[in-house]
Amino acid sequence: MSIVNEFKKFISKGNVVDLAVGVIIGTAFTSIVNALVNDVIMPVISVFTVGIDFTSWKLAVGKGETASVINYGNFIAAVLNFFIIALAIFVFVKGINKLNITGKETLISEKQCPYCKETVNIEASRCPHCTSELK
Repeated sequence: MSIVNEFKKFISKGNVVDLAVGVIIGTAFTSIVNALVNDVIMPVISVFTVGIDFTSWKLAVGKGETASVINYGNFIAAVLNFFIIALAIFVFVKGINKLNITGKETLISEKQCPYCKETVNIEASRCPHCTSELK
């Protein structure tokens, strides 16, 4: 098999396409989450922190103009942003999951038989193709 044909086979697999779609949606979702954090959540948090700017917190190691600077305030701000973003995503995913559970339809309606690799209804306890017991 030539490298071109092998590449075509690789790129046309469902996993690669699903991953690409996930990355694109993730990139688009990043701007939504950043807007939520920067424009909605951070102004509320700044009320409690009374306008403290963590990014200005530094520690000079050495003396004079050649002293190295440890910007530990940037690290604190990054950790806070991470937890805020993680909380926002958690709440979003929890809401989506709640909608999915209470709805009539589920997003996933099929699974693959681990033995014969045929598509089977998600609620099936046996594969209709090879009659294997499904977990």
